[in-house]
Amino acid sequence: MPEIETSRLRLRMFTPEDLDALASILSDRDVVRYLGMGEPRSREKSQATIDAILSHWNKHGFGIWALDHKERGQLIGWCGLQFLDKTPEVEVAYLLDKPYWGAGLATEGALASLQYGFDQLKLDRIVAIARPENVASYRVMDKVGMKYERDAHYYNIDVVYYAITREAYELKAAQALSK
Repeated sequence: MPEIETSRLRLRMFTPEDLDALASILSDRDVVRYLGMGEPRSREKSQATIDAILSHWNKHGFGIWALDHKERGQLIGWCGLQFLDKTPEVEVAYLLDKPYWGAGLATEGALASLQYGFDQLKLDRIVAIARPENVASYRVMDKVGMKYERDAHYYNIDVVYYAITREAYELKAAQALSK
């Protein structure tokens, strides 16, 4: 399964050795307040999360990567692509441990995931969702070129729904290269 490196991140497969670090991240109420029902996850639920991520990879050939901070050499969250709740659409998803908020790392990981989705998976469109109160998440969506389309309801929660097409992504990438 593929790995991706950016200037500060390594996106790689989850391994059994990631359980302690992920359980620590997912036990932080601030980190998970916009994830699912917003409740901290136990070690067992963190293991189930890893199992579900790996199952998605095995079934579909793409998924969520463990997100390592290259300089620190440690797991700081996740980022990648998965099918959006009960749809054929593919969403980009990201989650970072609190010490790494506000440093542009979610944007860096999301851009790498979009590039993989469009260049390797040949997707025509990628979506993203966030709770309306999760302003930081949809700022990331804006920064990577995604556009708000509508309010929606997925995973039993109300969300804002953003999307980017391959054409819009390629135009944004071409503009970035010309700067």
